[in-house]
Amino acid sequence: MSVNTPSQEQAPETPKITPRPAPASSAMAFLASRLRQVGIFIALVVIIALFQGLTQGNLLTPRNVTSIIGQNAYILILAIGMVMIIIAGHIDLSVGSVVAFVGAMSGILIVNWHWPVWLGILASIVIGALIGAWQGFWVAYIGIPAFIVTLAGMLTFRGLTQMVLQNVPITPFPPEYAEIGVGYLPDLAGGQSIFEPLTLVLGFVAAIALLAQSIRERRKRVKLQLEDEPLWWFVVKLAFMLIFLLAITFVLASYRGTPIVLIILAALVLGYTVVMNRSVFGRHVYARGGNLLAAQLSGVNTKAVDFWLFVNMGVLSAIAGIAFTARSNSALPNAGNGFELDAIAAVFIGGAAVTGGVGTVTGAMIGGLIMGVLNSGMLLLGLGTEAQAFIKGFVLLLAVAFDIFNKRRAANASK
Repeated sequence: MSVNTPSQEQAPETPKITPRPAPASSAMAFLASRLRQVGIFIALVVIIALFQGLTQGNLLTPRNVTSIIGQNAYILILAIGMVMIIIAGHIDLSVGSVVAFVGAMSGILIVNWHWPVWLGILASIVIGALIGAWQGFWVAYIGIPAFIVTLAGMLTFRGLTQMVLQNVPITPFPPEYAEIGVGYLPDLAGGQSIFEPLTLVLGFVAAIALLAQSIRERRKRVKLQLEDEPLWWFVVKLAFMLIFLLAITFVLASYRGTPIVLIILAALVLGYTVVMNRSVFGRHVYARGGNLLAAQLSGVNTKAVDFWLFVNMGVLSAIAGIAFTARSNSALPNAGNGFELDAIAAVFIGGAAVTGGVGTVTGAMIGGLIMGVLNSGMLLLGLGTEAQAFIKGFVLLLAVAFDIFNKRRAANASK
């Protein structure tokens, strides 16, 4: 019998310790995983800083910031509906023509036929809904691709606009109608204070609401063990949004206060963000765009989803048409030219996927702001329309290329 000596005894195995990733590498990995969302924030900041320098500080003057909001509000309104259409895997090329037609009809009802302003606005929105229902019927229930239906709509409603106006603008509108596009909330200080008080109150209330809602949502996700966002990124993102919101508040308050069209836009953004994030319909839109067959097998009525998406787009086109007509104080035969391209560009720059299933209302708003800052900055620099078209087209191409790069990177990482 042999006895093992201490030297012969086998040493216990040392457990292998997997080193934790360094905080820096972990942070970079997270940012890489959120490259689409992070990229548009960075792009907005870089473009603002670039044009602020090139224009010698004229980009962010109170007057110009207010002008950017007023000149792009109707594009942003269209982008809300367009992002929903694109998430579902469709496209709408008719929104510019619908803007013009609704503006023309509101001119006929209010100016020529002397309808009350509120009734003319309500009728105009109903007209937009009917146009959306018409196009939605062909897409959802007949099965014609949305590209073809809305291309036909673009031509049809542009022709109808010129027919009902007989190529002659209708102007002027009643002052209460024009206020929608160029009016401001009342100045509670009567112009006697450095900062308009009501704008400051609204801005601080919005900031507090954003802070409380963000913290509440994060706590809920943490409690359900669904939170994958690091605390540091949550703090950075929230701080950026609060600083941006308060900066806009003080800039607006130092000029003439809050534009009425901004209140309309903010209400729409808030409402549609809730719809897309928390409602059954919003989940059905994402499901329909992500995988049509899977959505149908799951019991989603995809035809109804498509139909109501286009009705919604018609309503938002009508609201955008009212805002544009009110700002220009006239119903023009050529109104809305190119609006569909600006809205589509805003959506894709804001992170929506070309193949559908991906996109947010907030992202579309950031994309629209990027387009608005580009337009304003190039105008301040005195660039011609040809240069502006070239730069906007190049930016759109880069945004789509960035989306494809992200998809390929994610596919390679999953292998």
